[in-house]
Amino acid sequence: MPEQAAATDFLDHNLLGMALIDWAELLGITIGLTLVLVLVRRFFFGRFSKMAERTVNRVDDVIAELLHGMRTWFLTVVAFYLAVEFIAADAPAIPWLLRVVFVGLLLQIGLWGNDLIRVGTEWYVAAREGEASQITAARAMAMVGRLVLWTMVLLALLDNFGVDVTALVAGLGIGGIAIALAVQNVLADLLAYVSIVADRPFVYGDYLVVGEYSGTVEHIGIKTTRIRSLTGEQIIFSNNDLLGSRVRNYKRMNERRALFSVGVTYDTAHEVLRELPDLLREIVEAHEHVRFDRAHLKTFGDFAIQFEVVYHMTVPDYALYMNTQQAINLTIHRIFTDRGIEFAFPTQTIHLEK
Repeated sequence: MPEQAAATDFLDHNLLGMALIDWAELLGITIGLTLVLVLVRRFFFGRFSKMAERTVNRVDDVIAELLHGMRTWFLTVVAFYLAVEFIAADAPAIPWLLRVVFVGLLLQIGLWGNDLIRVGTEWYVAAREGEASQITAARAMAMVGRLVLWTMVLLALLDNFGVDVTALVAGLGIGGIAIALAVQNVLADLLAYVSIVADRPFVYGDYLVVGEYSGTVEHIGIKTTRIRSLTGEQIIFSNNDLLGSRVRNYKRMNERRALFSVGVTYDTAHEVLRELPDLLREIVEAHEHVRFDRAHLKTFGDFAIQFEVVYHMTVPDYALYMNTQQAINLTIHRIFTDRGIEFAFPTQTIHLEK
């Protein structure tokens, strides 16, 4: 038949080193495998999604997310690769098409990595709801992770197409060093910010004393940390400078040690001096949230016999400490007045000699 012969001649026509009938076979197998892979993905994605909803294990959540992030065009790329292996095509165009397959694989890996970074960031943020510094740091680290991921994907793509990436990587390294030297102060503050967020030496609301400055932490930024002083003004520290300083965090205090002295006159009787440590102990222990440490006759001063008392507040609140100390002082004053014990004050005795 002339029509059949013409059709056979057309199908045997060579295109890019392979007959049209082979191309048609390759296309048909690719379409068929794509449909199969799409159905398989939908089946497993549905099962894993339902399983992830019923369990607290996050492994199945990751699997479901990866299945969801598997693009249809990637399934087509996989189907094409399997079709090429199935018909053992050796046309000159096949190696270039396989490079396209590799490009698709790299892009899918990049998308998977991007999805994993996004999911991990969402979990981290959900676990630290209300911690603004932690959330900001997590998002910043996610951005850096995406930048590194896609840079590696781009370099792999260029290498796949024969581009010498060694010189490019070396150039990027030299350029990175130059940029790092130019912005080293900013980078130092940025790294210090990451250290503050990760190690958490202080958080929002902590009361800090840094050298001669003190105040409550009001903001932890990428470059600076700001505290509000007791007198109302805002004090701004660079993060690197703050970490290089000796920081005292009073919010982390478990107990507050208190020390005070009481001076009595040298006319006080010896028996009273012996009783005073026990009396001071009873006065201190009569208050709540107090753990008594010691009370001793410490020294004979210039104009007074000095007693030193040490106790610990089991609650670090400063206002409570001041209220307790005030109550102790008032009690000491009342008891000393009732017993006729005189408080010492600066005096000087002048001896006149004829």
